[in-house]
Amino acid sequence: MDKMKLGVIFGGMSTEHDVSIVSGLSVIKNLNQKIYKIHPIYIDKEGNWYRYTKNIREIETIQVGDALQEIEKIENPMQYIKQMDCVFPVLHGLYGEDGTIQGFLELAKVPYVGCKVLASSICMDKVYTKIIFEKAGLKQAPYIYIRKDRDNYRYIQPDFTEEVYNLEEISKKIENAFPYPMFIKPSNSGSSVGICKVKNREELKKAILYASQYDKKIIIEQAIVGKEVECAVLGTEEVITSGVGEIIAAEEFYNFSSKYHNQNSKTLLQADLPEEITKEIQKQAIKAFKAVDGSGLSRVDFFVEKDTNNIILNEINTMPGFTAISMYPKLFENSGISYSKLLDKLIELALEKNQ
Repeated sequence: MDKMKLGVIFGGMSTEHDVSIVSGLSVIKNLNQKIYKIHPIYIDKEGNWYRYTKNIREIETIQVGDALQEIEKIENPMQYIKQMDCVFPVLHGLYGEDGTIQGFLELAKVPYVGCKVLASSICMDKVYTKIIFEKAGLKQAPYIYIRKDRDNYRYIQPDFTEEVYNLEEISKKIENAFPYPMFIKPSNSGSSVGICKVKNREELKKAILYASQYDKKIIIEQAIVGKEVECAVLGTEEVITSGVGEIIAAEEFYNFSSKYHNQNSKTLLQADLPEEITKEIQKQAIKAFKAVDGSGLSRVDFFVEKDTNNIILNEINTMPGFTAISMYPKLFENSGISYSKLLDKLIELALEKNQ
């Protein structure tokens, strides 16, 4: 029996390029080479496509930020991709998790792992994800949406009418909406890139300027005090969940540095929660996944509010990390599905999606 030709794409043009490399190589190392003929495909930060030519059996663990050396240019990416039986796009952030690569693979008529174009694009944009979750009746932190417009900012009302303010004015407007502390986030970003927690107006203004370097659309959220927990989902029509894990950040919140560079950050594969709260989080994770028309996989992140145990949906990630420390594969491994078997199931779901 011929092996399945499987393209594994990693790298990409987003701020999560380096994390994607580590995720992609981790996926390759855990694939069953008796079943798949693996074609590692690297996309650099400028969007050039390469074959990663290192012998798969010799791929070593690399760290976030390490550069790849053994690469050969792919002159015609579309033609190259069309040779694959299936593609696993282990790409995080813009151009990988936002529907872009999914649209490319749809045009190539090649089955691929993960959510389709609509779900990917919705979930990459935090503003529109929140609108869908509101419609689904899922509880979220109070938030405001603004948009940078040259030297000014547009304050977007719930009915989508807009008001234009300068930085000082819009900061005052935000202060009137809810109290400090707040989180300032680019609407389209991942791995907590561009996010700040602020406690006063000066910090707020600096954080807005910082977030606007990554996206014109900016989310301001009221901070939630409580546990930060995550639940992995797997499937399309029949969806299962992992257990519920907990993040214990070494820094003030779980930002890029605390995720990938601070070894004092911890992840618990079983959050310290009452059983009924755990079950409700799993139920809401499936509801959120279905609400955005998800398929294949996602990791759904929540807060469990201190004192009240209220469950507050934070966000959904349609291509979560697959590094050695990533919660998605670790949560399912803790639930009895090995990393290798999990990859098999994701590829199986990709092929079913095209039937």
